[in-house]
Amino acid sequence: MAQEIEHTYLPIRGINIHVAQVGKGELGTVVFLHGFPEIWYSWRHQMLAAAAAGYRAIAPDCRGYGLSDQPPENEEASWSWEDLVADVLAILDALSVPKAFVVGKDFGALPAYDFALQHPDRTAGVVCLGIPFSPVPFSFETTMPEGFYILRWGEPGRAEADFGRYDVRRVVRTVYVLFSGAEVPVAEEGQEIMDLADLSTPLPEWLTEEDLDAYAALYEKSGFRYPLQMPYRSLHKMPNRLDAKFQVPVFIVMGEEDYCFKFPGFEAALRGGAMESFMPDLKITYIPEGSHFVQEQLPEQVNELLLGFLKDHPPVAAA
Repeated sequence: MAQEIEHTYLPIRGINIHVAQVGKGELGTVVFLHGFPEIWYSWRHQMLAAAAAGYRAIAPDCRGYGLSDQPPENEEASWSWEDLVADVLAILDALSVPKAFVVGKDFGALPAYDFALQHPDRTAGVVCLGIPFSPVPFSFETTMPEGFYILRWGEPGRAEADFGRYDVRRVVRTVYVLFSGAEVPVAEEGQEIMDLADLSTPLPEWLTEEDLDAYAALYEKSGFRYPLQMPYRSLHKMPNRLDAKFQVPVFIVMGEEDYCFKFPGFEAALRGGAMESFMPDLKITYIPEGSHFVQEQLPEQVNELLLGFLKDHPPVAAA
């Protein structure tokens, strides 16, 4: 009988973080870090597969997302990527996990990479979907048009006004539709990002109305205030890692139909060997039909790749 995902709240660095988990963990622990507009739920297929294979799967809602608490508003100026790395460490400590694989996608890849660099003794390996490692902050001001969604959402108040025209379910639906395509979402002059799709545009075939309900309910609780700050208004705060040297194995899975593959420099970073100087033990696999949400779109394929990596790198307990 399949194991059931359990939910708990952990007091982490002054706020309560919601954590979904499943599995006994005989073979080790896997921590899954979501992106936007996702939540722990986006890892449901991988969590159950990892648990069935003998691992403990842990998927937090990032601070400010879903069922996790919002960080205090009066600390907004100090919000940083380091918060997300420190949260992962505190979650492992709270659950008495000495060492874990860290799996991230979308912006969740960034704390996954940073956690491995800062805490190699607590990291068994890193798996990232869709986002290459960057030793410098991502910057799109000079390489992408003004209507590029990241630039638009980086403007204080713009996304709030755009999203505010619709209910939360419609906003999440539109973002899922746009992000599941192979083209980079770019608005024309006089157009907002939410105008790029309407209710006549079908959901991707792998996303059900029930799945959309699950996402919408969680964003109903959290709203979009923190998600707009982290990641979209914090990309300039990404740390410089020009001297980075990963001491753990890294596995990157890239869907070739993921619109992020068209971001300036991304394909060159993945195909050109630039990351190998930072990652001595690096493996990259491409999924030709894979979209930005490849782990939901093609769960069996992603699960097979993930479990193969985990089995090839059995964790050695931290000293």
